[in-house]
Amino acid sequence: MAMITVRVSDKEKEWLKYMADFYGISLSDLVKNYSMEQLEDEYDRQVAEVAHKRYLEDNKETVSMKEVLDEFGQL
Repeated sequence: MAMITVRVSDKEKEWLKYMADFYGISLSDLVKNYSMEQLEDEYDRQVAEVAHKRYLEDNKETVSMKEVLDEFGQL
């Protein structure tokens, strides 16, 4: 398993340790889990932004759920 070193101040480490104890997980798991979640959320946000921009540039139109049900019924 790879290891990454992150430098933080003593106060930051104390707070992170407090939060790890609060959640009942290790300090390593706290930093890893929350960092990964935030990075994944930001990645998803940026991908959605690019997709929306392309959608607008291609002059796509939306269809309401009512229109879909009217056309295809209750499959």
